Parts: sequence; C-alpha cells; structure tokens
Amino acid sequence: MVINSDVKTLPVPNPNMCFVAMVETLNNRLRDEILDLDNIGLMIVDEAHYNSFGKLFKFYEKGVVLGVTATPLSSNIKIRMKDTYDELIVGESISSLIKMGFLAKATTYHYQVGLTSLKVGRNGDYTVSSSERLYNNHAMQDKLLGAYKEKCIGKKTLIFNNGIATSQYVYASFQDAGYDIRHLDHTHSARERKEILQWFRDKPDAILTSVSILTTGFDEPTVECIILNRATKSLTLYFQMIGRGSRVLPNKKEFMVIDLGNNLYRFGLWDADVDWVSIFKTPELYLADLRSDEEIEYNFKYVMPDELRAMFSKSAVIDMNISDVHKDVMATGERPKEVIEISIRQHLKMCIENSNNLTEAMHLADLLKEEIEFRVRIFCRCLSKTSESYVRWLSEDYVRKLKIGIIRHSQTMHLW
Repeated sequence: MVINSDVKTLPVPNPNMCFVAMVETLNNRLRDEILDLDNIGLMIVDEAHYNSFGKLFKFYEKGVVLGVTATPLSSNIKIRMKDTYDELIVGESISSLIKMGFLAKATTYHYQVGLTSLKVGRNGDYTVSSSERLYNNHAMQDKLLGAYKEKCIGKKTLIFNNGIATSQYVYASFQDAGYDIRHLDHTHSARERKEILQWFRDKPDAILTSVSILTTGFDEPTVECIILNRATKSLTLYFQMIGRGSRVLPNKKEFMVIDLGNNLYRFGLWDADVDWVSIFKTPELYLADLRSDEEIEYNFKYVMPDELRAMFSKSAVIDMNISDVHKDVMATGERPKEVIEISIRQHLKMCIENSNNLTEAMHLADLLKEEIEFRVRIFCRCLSKTSESYVRWLSEDYVRKLKIGIIRHSQTMHLW
C-alpha cells in the first residue's frame, strides 16, 4: 500500500503486508498515530546516507532496518552511518558492473580550475554564493563552452551547476552561441518540468542545464555527456551526478564526463575502487584525507590547448616554470617581481612574432589570459600571498603591462 498525502487513515483491519511512503509523509502518519509499526518486521530505507530517516527510527525499535545506498557516507559527518547501522554489506563495484554490462563506461576529461576563492559552508560543501561568483564570470563560461565544443558537441548533454543563477547564465551563454538548450530548477512547475524533460528525451543533441534537481530520481538512459560545471566536497553528490549518464542501451556502452571543478583530483575516477568499509567505519578520517584545493592546484601544470598553440606556431618556446624561475631569481638576489617581468617579456615576444599588426597582437594577449592567471597564481604561492584579491590585481596588472609593451614595441620598432 502506498501511503501518500491523500491517505489520511488506514483500513481496519488492515490486510496490507507492505507499505511504501516518503519519509515526511510516513513521519506525519506515525506522529498522528495513524500507522503503527509494531507489526512491521522489515524497514527498507532507500538513499540511506541521508539523515532525514533518523526521525522514523524512534517509532521502530524491534524490527530489522535495511539501508540501501550507493555511497555509505553520511550526508552529515556528525551523524555517522555506523551509529545507525550495525554492519555494512558491500555489493559489486562500479568497475565490476561495467565489465558485466550493467553500467556504461565513463571517459573523463578534466579542465583545471582555480578554486581557492570558494568558501565552505556549514554542510561541509562549497557555498552557492562563492560558487556563483566563480562560475558566473566570463572566463569560466568560455571554458565551459570550449569544453562542450571540443568534447560534447552533438551529444545529449546534462550540465550540473551549484546555483540557479549559474545555470541561467549557462543557458543564456549557450543560447547566444546558437545552441538549443533548456534550464531546469526547483522553481519550475510540475507541468514545465514534464515538458522540459520530454524535450530532453526526444532531442538527440539536447542540452539541459540544472542545479541539484536531477541528481536523484531522474532516469534518462540516452544521456551521453555529463558536465560537472561545479566543484563539490560531497562524494555522494559526485557519484550521483556522474551516475546520470551511466545507464546502458543496446547502442550505448560508454559516456563522457567533463570535470570543471577539480572533482577528479579530489575523489578519483568514478569507476575506481573505493574502500567503503573503511569509509563506513571511520568517515572522519576519509574526509580529513581529501586533498585540499591548495594542494590540488599546487600540482597543476598549464597545457596550452592545441587550437591556441597553433596561433603561436612561430614561437619555439611557449612554456615557463614559474617556480624554477623564482628560485633562480632569488638565488641571484634580485627582487621577486623580476619573475613577473621575465614572464611578461616571454609573452610579449610570443604576441609580436605571431602577429601581423597591433590589433592581432593585442588579440593574442587576450587569449593568454588563462595562462597568465595560472602563472600569477604560481608566483603568488611562491610568495605565500594567496589572497584572491592580490591574485586578481596582479593578473590585471600583468595584462596591462603586456599590452603597454605591445604598443611601445609597435611604435619604436615600426613593426607591421
């Protein structure tokens, strides 16, 4: 028997042997003494990692509780799953399910993103406000669009964001670029949601951008590409988002994941083996051992995209290890800012030798923005100055000096 909002009383005597209910509905019926759990021998809890089910257990102390979850890590570190459940039974791993043909194989592509400006909220995950400040900027939108064009174009794509404003911005950016896209969040009516999801099912190359509304309870096997346009510290959410693309079809055995939140570095590949027993027993140790954003970014290496590298084809050397340059500068007793000057001179040379006029050179300087910010972040780390405001100021100053250098060079050398 399904106990929903329409069911206010139960028949007496009650012939039903099984009840299905949402947690809040069931809690209300138990609180109002409409339903008695004394004769229930087994309670099955789906998505058992959520803590909302705890309120039911006080009504059910004699029977057996079976919690089912793909990620036995509590959504609240203060309420550990091992304090509710006596034993963990681990099923087949994702890699095994892929080999047996039950799940599609994920191919993951990672794009490096600076996340040190993000703030962590009380729930242990990145706040919506700090995420939207980062992901709503023009550079991140360009990175997202570039990743889609490079890897996902023509594929049915689902984009996850950490805020409604970001998702709406993604929607507008893709529309402006000429792509057919829809946006969905919890403010849409049931009818609107149904229409949008039906459109998504019917259109082979549909793009749907959303927040967290589609992480659970959504099943669309034809999804070919998952884009994580957000960072998360939640292992459960990481698995849920990627899992939306893992359904198999006769003509679909693989899908694609685009990571724009350094989640791969934080959690590892989606199909990698996980020691769930250890996580179940000592979740605090697992969470404490997760790599910090600073540690992740410290190991970043900037690789110029092939399309951009082709625009600097006349330059034999385009790379620079800022950490090594900093060591050399310090060894000679020069001022630290000489590191930035050396970097600017290299970029100036690249812009000059790969352009035919001032306008082209200035355009090339704009295209170096991502690498410039990367170099500046490494330099700031060498100085132990990692505040976002300082990084932003120094990046802007770098670009300003680079463009002044281009103008002066064109005036004095009469190039072009």
